[in-house]
Amino acid sequence: MRILIADDHAVVREGVKRLLAAVDNGLVVGEASNGQELLAKSAAETWDVVLLDISMPGRNGLDVLRQLKSTCPLLPILVFSMHPEQQYAMRAFKSGAAGYLTKESIPEELVTAIHKVMQGGRYVSPAMAAYLVDEVARPTDAPPHSYLSDRELQVLCLLASGKTVTQIAAELSLSVKTVSTHRSRMLEKMRLKTNAELIRYAIWHQLID
Repeated sequence: MRILIADDHAVVREGVKRLLAAVDNGLVVGEASNGQELLAKSAAETWDVVLLDISMPGRNGLDVLRQLKSTCPLLPILVFSMHPEQQYAMRAFKSGAAGYLTKESIPEELVTAIHKVMQGGRYVSPAMAAYLVDEVARPTDAPPHSYLSDRELQVLCLLASGKTVTQIAAELSLSVKTVSTHRSRMLEKMRLKTNAELIRYAIWHQLID
C-alpha cells in the first residue's frame, strides 16, 4: 500500500504510519504538512490513497481537495479531520472525498476506512450514516449555515470555539482584514449580529463540540 498522509501535525502522521505498518509490512508512506506539499507529491508519484486533514495552514482544505481531484480524479481521498462529521462531511463528499472520518475514531475504524476507499467504495461512520438518515427525514428547509462558503463556515466554527479574529488569521494564514470580511458576510447571510448569537447558533446546530 502506498499512502500519502497530509496533516500539519507530525505526531498524527507518525501515529498513522505506525498503525498502518502493523497491518501492512510493505507500506510506503509519503508525508505532506500543507496543501502545496500535498499537491506537489501527488503529482510527482503514484499513490493508492490520500489521508487528508482539511484544517492545515494556508489554503482551505476543501479547495485543496477539489484541486487534487481535478488533477488525480481516480485517486481515493479519505478525509481525516478533527471536525465533527455533521460539520464538514457532506461538503467533503461534494468536493470529491471518498470517505470522512474524525480523529476521535478508534484505530481499527481508520484501517477499515482506508481499505474500503482503496477498493473503490465510500466510507461513512455508523454515526454519520444515522445522521444522514435523520437529515433525509427532516423538512427540506436548509439551515442558514448551509449557504456559507467553505471558508466562512471555517471562520464561523473557529469564532464559535472562542478564538479571536487575530488568532484565526494566524491559524489560517490570512490577514485580519480578510477574516473580518468573512465574519461580516457570514453574519449577514445568517442574520446574526454578535459573536454571542453566533456561538448560540453553533451550539444549537452542533457545529462545535
